Amino acid sequence: MKPTITWILLAGGAHAQIVQNDGPGKGVSAVKGASWDHHLDKSQDIMADRPGRSFDRMGDQRHSMEPTSDPKRLQESTFLGEVCGYLDEAEREGRFDRLVLVAEPRALGLLRKQLGGGLKGKVYAELDKDLSKAPLKELPERLKDVILL
Repeated sequence: MKPTITWILLAGGAHAQIVQNDGPGKGVSAVKGASWDHHLDKSQDIMADRPGRSFDRMGDQRHSMEPTSDPKRLQESTFLGEVCGYLDEAEREGRFDRLVLVAEPRALGLLRKQLGGGLKGKVYAELDKDLSKAPLKELPERLKDVILL
């Protein structure tokens, strides 16, 4: 009988890696070529200019304007989109049977929005923790509530 291969995506806003579990008692191993580090610019570097100003609707007072989007969140979304692209390709190739998402809450929300239909069907469990930089030997203990390793 073929073992059920589970990929576990460990993601944060700027770091991600995929580890594999081949069944109960097998532990986890890193998936070769499935580790990403992305440099996020500081908000002060992205929005170095002072905010624009506008007149009040009622009167002649002026107010500074808030940006309409968050450039840092856009960078995170783009980064996680690249990771989802890798997962989508691997799913089409049949490289895994189940997918577990482990990510900080904001990244988990961004991942949910970007997962394709085929990937959504493979999601076995989710955990809202950032374990993207956790050592491999610690993962079985930290993931025991989600999957038997």
